Amino acid sequence: MFSCGGQDKKDAADFFLKANVSLTQNNYAEALRLYDEAIAKNADFSDAYLNKGITLLKMNRAEEAYEILTEAIAIDPTLVQANLVRAEAGLNIGKINESLEDLAQIEKEYKDSSRFYLIKGDLLSTRGTDQLAISEYDKAISLDKSNVEAYVNRGALYYRMKSYPAAKSDFEKALALDSSHPQALNNLGLILSKEKDWQRALACFDKVLSTQPDDAYSLNNKGYVLLMTGALEEGKKLVERALDKQPRNGYALRNVGIYYAQKKMPAEALKNYLKAIDIAEPVDQLYGLAGQAYLDNKQIDDACKIWKQGIILKDSVAVQLAAKHCR
Repeated sequence: MFSCGGQDKKDAADFFLKANVSLTQNNYAEALRLYDEAIAKNADFSDAYLNKGITLLKMNRAEEAYEILTEAIAIDPTLVQANLVRAEAGLNIGKINESLEDLAQIEKEYKDSSRFYLIKGDLLSTRGTDQLAISEYDKAISLDKSNVEAYVNRGALYYRMKSYPAAKSDFEKALALDSSHPQALNNLGLILSKEKDWQRALACFDKVLSTQPDDAYSLNNKGYVLLMTGALEEGKKLVERALDKQPRNGYALRNVGIYYAQKKMPAEALKNYLKAIDIAEPVDQLYGLAGQAYLDNKQIDDACKIWKQGIILKDSVAVQLAAKHCR
């Protein structure tokens, strides 16, 4: 017969195994309930805390995941997987330095883990140390050529660095592995838009929208392509739908400005460009376009002033127009 303590531990193990099945079936609410039952039966069950943390992270409850994983580590400091998952949770809630410390503690154990280097790359990218992040993504890919997220995240970093050919190659490799990956499709579509390959760009955005019809990024990106190819009213509708989903989307505000610029309404265009500037996030061509709206409104001094700001931010349109119109 089991003692009370022994029976509790057996019950805890039973709940834990059932929870693991629910977790593998993506039934996160049930998994969470069962992990809680396991912990209630055995308060020192570190693996149950770990898997509860994994479940919470999958449910986008990163702060709770971080706390539970901290408990797991306190119970069993040798449970290195908890440090790895806590680093990922920390990335989601802005605990960048703490997460890098977690990874430093377990680097020896995870020297052959593609996921380890992916998370480290994401942390370094968030910190703004782009070249160091690229190096970590390189390691992740060298260990696992099928690591889709490493290609996507490295590609996003190359895109941010304006290394568009390298970014395009990474997104294409990611899509060869997962043809419906939304971030890869959106980013590849943006590069194709820069290349004015409008039909292929539309195909990328349409593929995302076919499964996620309310995806704000794809709505806005498709709207931009339509604006640039003459379908002004249809494009504006899509951009406005994107703004309903994300009111502080600088690119969408810029695109509304583009609509009004093409309708020869520079004051309305400028109003939207300035709203996008107020958000204080990098948006391609924004300062150049805002200056053009000032110019169209016969405000040359204001145009030159905003173009000079754009030059500092390496806005290519601002650079070109300032050289043409400003002393």
